[in-house]
Amino acid sequence: MEKENILNEESIKEDLRYLQLLAQSYPTIADASTEIINLEAILNLPKPTEHFISDPHGESDAFNHVLHNASGYVKRKVEEIFGTTLRKVEKKELCTLIYYPEQKLQLIKATEQNLNDFYVTTLNQLIKVCREVSSKYTRSKIRKELPKEFGYIIEELLHESYSAYGEKKHEYYNVIMQSIIDTHRADEFIIEICKLIQKLAIDRLHLLGDIFDRGPGAHLIMETLCNYNHFDIVWGNHDIEWFGAAAGNRACICNVLRITLRYGNLPTLEDGYGINLLPLATFAMEVYHDDPCEFFQVNSLGRDLNMDEKALRLSAMMHKAISVIQFKEEAKIINRRPEFEMEDRKLLHLIDKEAGTITLGGKTYELRDKNFPTIDPANPYELTADEEQVMQKIRHSFLTSDKLRRHIDCLLAHGCMYSISNSNLMYHASVPLNEDGSLKEVEIRGKKYKGLELMKKTGYIVREAFSNDIDDEEKQFAIDYIWYLWCGKNSPLFDKDKMTTFERYFIDNPEAYVEKKGYYYHYNNDEKIVDMILDSFGVDGEHRHIINGHVPVKTIKGENPVKANGKLLVIDGGFSLAYQPQTGIAGYTLTFHSRGLDLVQHQPFRSAKEAIISGDDIKSSTQIVEMNSKRMYVKDTDKGKILKAKVDNLKRLLYAYRNGFIKELSK
Repeated sequence: MEKENILNEESIKEDLRYLQLLAQSYPTIADASTEIINLEAILNLPKPTEHFISDPHGESDAFNHVLHNASGYVKRKVEEIFGTTLRKVEKKELCTLIYYPEQKLQLIKATEQNLNDFYVTTLNQLIKVCREVSSKYTRSKIRKELPKEFGYIIEELLHESYSAYGEKKHEYYNVIMQSIIDTHRADEFIIEICKLIQKLAIDRLHLLGDIFDRGPGAHLIMETLCNYNHFDIVWGNHDIEWFGAAAGNRACICNVLRITLRYGNLPTLEDGYGINLLPLATFAMEVYHDDPCEFFQVNSLGRDLNMDEKALRLSAMMHKAISVIQFKEEAKIINRRPEFEMEDRKLLHLIDKEAGTITLGGKTYELRDKNFPTIDPANPYELTADEEQVMQKIRHSFLTSDKLRRHIDCLLAHGCMYSISNSNLMYHASVPLNEDGSLKEVEIRGKKYKGLELMKKTGYIVREAFSNDIDDEEKQFAIDYIWYLWCGKNSPLFDKDKMTTFERYFIDNPEAYVEKKGYYYHYNNDEKIVDMILDSFGVDGEHRHIINGHVPVKTIKGENPVKANGKLLVIDGGFSLAYQPQTGIAGYTLTFHSRGLDLVQHQPFRSAKEAIISGDDIKSSTQIVEMNSKRMYVKDTDKGKILKAKVDNLKRLLYAYRNGFIKELSK
């Protein structure tokens, strides 16, 4: 808004009611003027760094490490600050201390001969790092992040200045540090300042979905997020299945259990969320005790699961039991919701138990597992009485898990199907497209939606599944639709013609479980189509992008995560151990700072324990995706637009005060 348009009598009179409300917060000319000065200063700070992570898949150690090191940002700052003044091993030790202060301090104290010298040196080094990472923020912003106990001291040390008071001021800071040591608070101080460095290194975290799945620590990742300061989430397909399970969708519950058992990931269910698996274990031992369950063995992904032969055998039986129940539960939804058009996913009635075969698409396949003791050919989708009892008990366990509900509430509060930030459009998987590349219309309850409206509608439906303000029929549809989002052909989170879970277990022929991807994956390297999607979501700006994950980038085969002339970035490079043989790496992350976009490629992470002991960081390489011709400032961001609008309104308030439209309030 130009100055001549906002500072005139007619404009002021039109918005007088709003300005009177604003005057309640800034009752005098001095108050309004001070706020304008503050905001103008903020607008001219460098743009803070944003951090994009996708598809952690329960790999909590790797996720937390990347969070702590800010995709190498902390390491780069340590290198910039100390360069050749510290040896390589000293810089490595300092970085490890910043990432894991509590654990690293214990190791250092066990071997350090002169703790006083260590504390003095380390405190000085940490203050320098903290001062550097805090340089993009106002004092007010930093003050909000400071720990209560040491806030005043850290603030003093961060704003140290030798020029004003010379040597005396230098002595003042030295006394502060020595006092911290003498009062035996050095450990606590170091821990707090390391955590502060982690916070200030990244202004905002964008998580692009699939927190849950194969890894053992999804609940640990969620606990980290629930206590994280500034973040947002776009939901992934594996998050959606957990949404469904938490809402009581029995097919989603089965799927969560099936994947968990497949990868031996019981700690997430039992220790993380207190899900009682005893009913399923008892049932499986009774029904499948003489079944080898050969194709339901645990895939450890190379981990030491600490499971003996009996535990592995029981897991395989439970895995098969819940898989068969899942096929039956899914058929119930398919029957209840013909509009989902998934009749072709009901396969149990096609089994010829006597011949041990199944006929699909006119072709007969031999089943590699022919034992189906709970499937009645006359009524194949009916649960046995024991299966029904198992499902009732496990469903109750999911519905009454307080921790699971708290984590789901966190996902609902901070997440949605898509997000837009500073000209970056984020979603997990896709936007459904037609064969010609146009936005595909998807019918939901008699109305058609596409693109942005489809994302909004699906997000709204997910929230309805947890609402108590709608009728039972609407809520049941929402709970059913969450399952559709997991495996429906027109789901933005799936976008394939079918999910061939049954075929992969029971048919030893790859042609039976081909899943044809939607047209989005054909066009996501087409700049014109990507521009069309960005336009349809209202994303503008000279440097605009789509950022998504979902499909691991097979770097080992030469695939490139940068597509459509740099306008689309795929940052799922394989956090999950299951994907790393296919991708050749252990994930991509993205940082967006005042100079541009950096894509960081990570090598596999062994463990937090090894990182703490040896000081080994994740080996990462950085690719500059986009370097801005000029440095970005807060005024160039979405937040900057809001602040500039506020400055304009405050200037109008000043005009109103000075021209008698509004009277100042006396103090």
